[in-house]
Amino acid sequence: MRVVIAGGGTAGHVYPGLAVGHELRSRGADVSFLGTEMGVEARLVPDAGFPFQVVRARPFVRRVSLRAARAPFVALDAVRECRPRVATADAVIGMGGYVSVPAVLAARREHVPAVLHEQNAVVGLANGALARARATRVVALSFAETRGSWPRAIRKVVTGNPVRDEILRVPGKREALAKEARGELGLDEHRRTVLVFGGSQGALHIDRAAIGACRLLGDRADLQIVMVTGPAHLEVIRRGLPVGDRSGGVLSVAGGPDGLIVRLIGYLDRMELGYACADLVVARSGATTVAEISACGLPSLLIPYPYATRRHQEANARAMQRAGAASLMLDAQVSSQSLSDRILSLMDHRERLEAMRDRSTAFGKPDAAARLADLVTEAAS
Repeated sequence: MRVVIAGGGTAGHVYPGLAVGHELRSRGADVSFLGTEMGVEARLVPDAGFPFQVVRARPFVRRVSLRAARAPFVALDAVRECRPRVATADAVIGMGGYVSVPAVLAARREHVPAVLHEQNAVVGLANGALARARATRVVALSFAETRGSWPRAIRKVVTGNPVRDEILRVPGKREALAKEARGELGLDEHRRTVLVFGGSQGALHIDRAAIGACRLLGDRADLQIVMVTGPAHLEVIRRGLPVGDRSGGVLSVAGGPDGLIVRLIGYLDRMELGYACADLVVARSGATTVAEISACGLPSLLIPYPYATRRHQEANARAMQRAGAASLMLDAQVSSQSLSDRILSLMDHRERLEAMRDRSTAFGKPDAAARLADLVTEAAS
């Protein structure tokens, strides 16, 4: 079986594609990817060992302009470019984002079955356009809430959002990974840990509020905070922290043996270490983040990015909140005081935190890659 996976632009589209790609390849499938040369897929896909071909696709243009007038012609060129690349495939997977549009439309013209995957709790622009164009007969959903947003003629299957194998190993190897994390990050094994991050690029608003929250929590000798700021924000956030011990490979700011410990890093290459040592996660609510948190069975405080298209991050967070797996705080509500208060309201009520952990585990779909691979295999046959 030959499968072409199309999607990119952001890691949120690429990582799930890689996860299902690995699953299909483990079953003997010949898997290749289509993407742009400017997106993260141009690096991540070859690094993962998959063949990668460039498509000259462009993002949707929503404003009246010369570029908008040329967009249909550019799209047609991209479809023509994709046709020979999907013609010999048994199935095409559209992982969302503008990159997937020409590949899926080309598959339709070549009579190759296509499966769409929707990562968010709100239907994305690209997938919505493909559904209206009747470019697929089946869509894989990460959130059951989106069932009613698709045309009746399309089959809807809840598969979940595929997650990297490294993350999936956390529940079964949590103790060993947590021990490794404590060594790598300089953490105290007797303290409980709050992991704060805003995605691969960071979230400056959350980071600044977290710095103020660290000052308010300064006397908590039972807690430690790991902040992953994003490389661009590291120096700004470091300057805002109280002066402390800055020795070692990881910036370390401590309030002394009787105070809060904070570990500040720009980027955590092995995110599984952060999840393994975390008792609570404070993060944005992108689809990949939500899928990883729930696959690890972690309680979370989710702060949706307020400018996400169609407010999809808020929809993702509310789905987790309804399941009892997460607490939600809107970005406009975030301040040093409110963040400190919410962290304490969770960390100081262990029964509530434990209940959230159980609900998060129930919400997660660690077998999402296998479910999606089954659906693709079915479509191909």
